Amino acid sequence: MARQGMVTALLLVVLAAGCCASAGAVAYLSKLPVTLDVTASPSPGQVLHAGEDVITVTWALNASQPAGKDADYKNVKVSLCYAPVSQKEREWRKTHDDLKKDKTCQFKVTQQAYPGTGKVEYRVALDIPTATYYVRAYALDASGTQVAYGQTAPASAFNVVSITGVTTSIKVAAGVFSAFSVASLAFFFFIEKRKKNN
Repeated sequence: MARQGMVTALLLVVLAAGCCASAGAVAYLSKLPVTLDVTASPSPGQVLHAGEDVITVTWALNASQPAGKDADYKNVKVSLCYAPVSQKEREWRKTHDDLKKDKTCQFKVTQQAYPGTGKVEYRVALDIPTATYYVRAYALDASGTQVAYGQTAPASAFNVVSITGVTTSIKVAAGVFSAFSVASLAFFFFIEKRKKNN
């Protein structure tokens, strides 16, 4: 009996420790300081094509920040984020203050060690959906938790047009097979009518 009580108490301690540890790792966008200056090469409203165009993203510690402010920054994670216009009536793209629940920045551009200042060239991936985007960079601590961020202004958002998957060769093949099916139907209809008359 005492053994069961001890096992139960140990289980409760482990569960409580797990809950406290996970609660400490929650980051809220509204509480993160904006310490990174982020720029992206597309001009506001520019149309980029998935799989073809390249975005140059740069980031650096904001000059107004005191020296050593970025001492805890171990990595930087850069993502494409849906602009507010592309979130309307789309729950799967909505902004949430709790970053574990946030669906705004779903497309990772890069994650790398924090060098203070950085630059990356990113070819827009083929699986990026058609929408309006801006760029956000998170500074991560050693545990991978967001501790600061910076972003291009949503007002300077750019558009991405995804591939449709319908190439010229597919259109030609569809046309040929459609014509063949109509010709086959007419031919067999004629043969059946001829057999019926004989």
